[in-house]
Amino acid sequence: MKVLVANLGSTSLKWRLFDFSDGAELLLHKGGFERVTDYAGAIDACLGQLRDSGHLESDKDLAAVGFKTVIAKDVTGCVLLDERVLAAMEAYNGLAPAHNPPYIAGIRLFGNRLPSVPLIGLFETAFYQFAPESMMRYGVPDSWHAIGIRRWGFHGASHKFIAERSAQWLGREDIATRAARLYIDGGQSPVTGPDLRVISCHLGGSSSISAIRNGVAIGNSLGMSPQSGLPHNNRVGDLDAEALPYAVKTLGISLEEAQRQLSREGGLKGLSGGLSNDIRDIQAAAAAGDAKARIAVEVFVAEARRWIGGHLAALNGADALVFTAGIGENRPEIREAICSNLEQLGFRLDPAKNAAARATEAEISAADSRVRILVLPTNEELVVAREARRLILRA
Repeated sequence: MKVLVANLGSTSLKWRLFDFSDGAELLLHKGGFERVTDYAGAIDACLGQLRDSGHLESDKDLAAVGFKTVIAKDVTGCVLLDERVLAAMEAYNGLAPAHNPPYIAGIRLFGNRLPSVPLIGLFETAFYQFAPESMMRYGVPDSWHAIGIRRWGFHGASHKFIAERSAQWLGREDIATRAARLYIDGGQSPVTGPDLRVISCHLGGSSSISAIRNGVAIGNSLGMSPQSGLPHNNRVGDLDAEALPYAVKTLGISLEEAQRQLSREGGLKGLSGGLSNDIRDIQAAAAAGDAKARIAVEVFVAEARRWIGGHLAALNGADALVFTAGIGENRPEIREAICSNLEQLGFRLDPAKNAAARATEAEISAADSRVRILVLPTNEELVVAREARRLILRA
């Protein structure tokens, strides 16, 4: 059984081909194109590379094409991407303008090119469908809630991977099984030991922090849209509701221009005075004495600590703190800053282990740390492929 996972951007196409034959999970091929202007041609070129590499003899060798879809109105989970679901995605284009439109266009092109192959979407919101309602509501009128104004949470594929992998790392196969079967039985698999409380920090160009109890998410720092939560590379993160109308009136700009600035010029880029949206550039400038770059790093760290603290309260402590994604896996200075002066809460880093851990699985906590601190590289594409396979086998 071979599953192709396609990652679609506004100007890019990236893919990974997995083989699940005989119970294996093999990555057979990966590739991608940047600056794409002809998506139909890019899809043909992708399939051509897979044939030329010997991994596909024909389209019939594909069991499914999986997509890491973001959000849709009244739809979540792992689903077949039919016209009803695509229409639900279109209804929420405004909430994910950088994600939904290219995915919808690309999914339709894949459907035209591979009419007999199931197209399956694993929505980023799926991991939070079992969270307590109290963690997912806003204090808005009922009429607002009725039209979908609530917390949804994102980066679900990444945090689900961490839920399963961290449980394996910590010797809790019961929790790993529960996380693996989450979209099959809704988190009803038995837990045979004490609660396992994990705080998962997906820190990268887009960042979020999830609280996970026994393999099931109970909350996420991202809310109704990818604009919320921590400051992202150039998206604002959390913002007071009154800030937007105030900026529109005071700066004399349109609502559309204000939204553009918040999504293109906010976040780390905005905090650093427009210097960069890349944490590496910002850290280098901060080390050289740039005050705006320094505050950008400090705000990012402070917001991460704020969400970790909130999740600690929701979980009544933590057994593990996990760093993942581009910043989480590769920036030991950021990890050190986030964990600094938290010894009373049970967090203590081993400086040497932390400095050595880059893009590899590692435990970076000190021997006397009550909370295990881990670096676990995420694998969102594998999660999408796994769930696509499970959906096919249930069909």
